[in-house]
Amino acid sequence: MLTVRFDRLRLAPGSRFLDLGCGEGRHACEAHMREGVFTVAVDLDPENVRKTADFLSGMDREGMGKGAGWEAFPADATRLPFPDGHFSAVVCSEVMEHVPDNRKAAREIARVLAPGGIAAVSVPRWFPERVCWALSDEYHSNAGGHIRIYRRRELRRLMERAGLLHRGEHYAHALHAPYWWLKCLVGVRREDSRAVKLYHSLLVWDIVKRPALTRVLDRLLNPVLGKSLVMYFEKPAP
Repeated sequence: MLTVRFDRLRLAPGSRFLDLGCGEGRHACEAHMREGVFTVAVDLDPENVRKTADFLSGMDREGMGKGAGWEAFPADATRLPFPDGHFSAVVCSEVMEHVPDNRKAAREIARVLAPGGIAAVSVPRWFPERVCWALSDEYHSNAGGHIRIYRRRELRRLMERAGLLHRGEHYAHALHAPYWWLKCLVGVRREDSRAVKLYHSLLVWDIVKRPALTRVLDRLLNPVLGKSLVMYFEKPAP
């Protein structure tokens, strides 16, 4: 399930792609399917890095990896171990809401991005996220949890102050917002809720099968209920 639209990243053979805060590697795996793209996936959590590496290795074994190669290792978003201008594109998806020093992370994204390169940054959208916080403290009050809720203008200002130019935005995952409201209502860690299980099954079916009905619903509802705000930024030439 991708949050970022890859057609906006301008990836081409010879590009270097960074999945910053890769989680289990959904965006890294997508990049590794692109001909001639070298993919780097980093995350603060070593377990996420291990899972991403397993997925990328599996792609290579199955002949699905079309990229020029890949690396996956732990790294801190505020201290990236890469030279200036190293990447053609950077994806930082659902990460900035976890980072205490978000200004430093934004500056690091801008630093490692090459002039003319595109950074895609996504965070939970203000309204759906605010509902989750209102329904459940457990949703966000935990180690490594969400420490802030972004308004649209705040995310844009954060990245522009790091030196990047805003190039567009959209909302994603409208069908996921009610699922998280439901989980927050019954208890985030509760495993026996029939309603949550049924909704989760619907989301899995949607992701795997991608039926026309849910695709249309998602597209129509994203402007209103989209759970993620996705913004695209370009690094200007010196």
